[in-house]
Amino acid sequence: MTTVTDIDVRNTQHCETTALGVLLRHQGLDLSEPMLFGLGSGLSFVYWDSKNMGFPFLGGRVKPFDLTRNLAAGLGLELLVQETTSPRRAWENVAALIDAGRPVGLQLDSYYLDYFGSKVHFGGHVVAMYGYDDHAAYLVDTGQQGGAVSTSLAGLAQARAARGPMTARHRSFTLTAPRNPPSPRGRIIPAITACADAFLNPPIANLGHRGIEKAGKLVRTWLQRTDDPQRDLPQAALLMEKAGTGGALFRNLYRDFLAECAELLDSSHLRTGHTLYTEAATLWTETATLIKQAGESGEERFLVQAGAVLGDLSRMEREAMQALACLEA
Repeated sequence: MTTVTDIDVRNTQHCETTALGVLLRHQGLDLSEPMLFGLGSGLSFVYWDSKNMGFPFLGGRVKPFDLTRNLAAGLGLELLVQETTSPRRAWENVAALIDAGRPVGLQLDSYYLDYFGSKVHFGGHVVAMYGYDDHAAYLVDTGQQGGAVSTSLAGLAQARAARGPMTARHRSFTLTAPRNPPSPRGRIIPAITACADAFLNPPIANLGHRGIEKAGKLVRTWLQRTDDPQRDLPQAALLMEKAGTGGALFRNLYRDFLAECAELLDSSHLRTGHTLYTEAATLWTETATLIKQAGESGEERFLVQAGAVLGDLSRMEREAMQALACLEA
């Protein structure tokens, strides 16, 4: 059995920030999960629907791996990414790093991981790998999935080779901190303003505050959008609250990030943003509850209420991001 020593496993909630935390703590850089999420400009919104989808998807974060790229750029970390179409080469890339004492981040499809509770294809899942033997790979995943876990080498190979939405070609990555890394405090304002700018100026109407407004109109039609509302609506609500989002479609994580920032920086704009995201987080959980109730009861009035709350959220988050966009270094 080959394992990397000094792996610090914590009870974290989102897959990509979980893996990033493991890799960075091994480099001596210890940041909270909300700080990792915020410094990676992780918050977003997408209303995603197409003819080949069974049901619409509400997303609350940037695309898989964008958070990692943003964090590395902001903190001056060396991000080494390896991708290949060869399963043999993919395994060699990972084993060589672990043999050299380095934990490795992997992007893969969680469906094939032995320990995963819900068997749903998600090709943007990220884990940290810290060891292996002849039969199993040793990984760190979210607290919900068990923290320090293991999966068969065959399952890992399938997960890494999977193709479909959000998958990558056997992607593995490492992070290396410079000898004198920049202070995370000094990177807070650029990370917040970049996130705010993207949210306020989305290229299409499905993203950012415009996407939330669009969701508020379309959610009212969801009972007609499915032939099994008792399955699809509660599932959508569950994804918003429990599927590695930290609750409230990532708004809890961003609220806590802004709270940490407000302890480090004295800014009325920051306090305004934090106050509004505290309120928004509560309303996102309320929205998920209303969607679940609509599915269980078949009553459209719950979706009408959810649509009204989403309309409020679009205005509230726009106001929050407008305040945060005014932060000055």
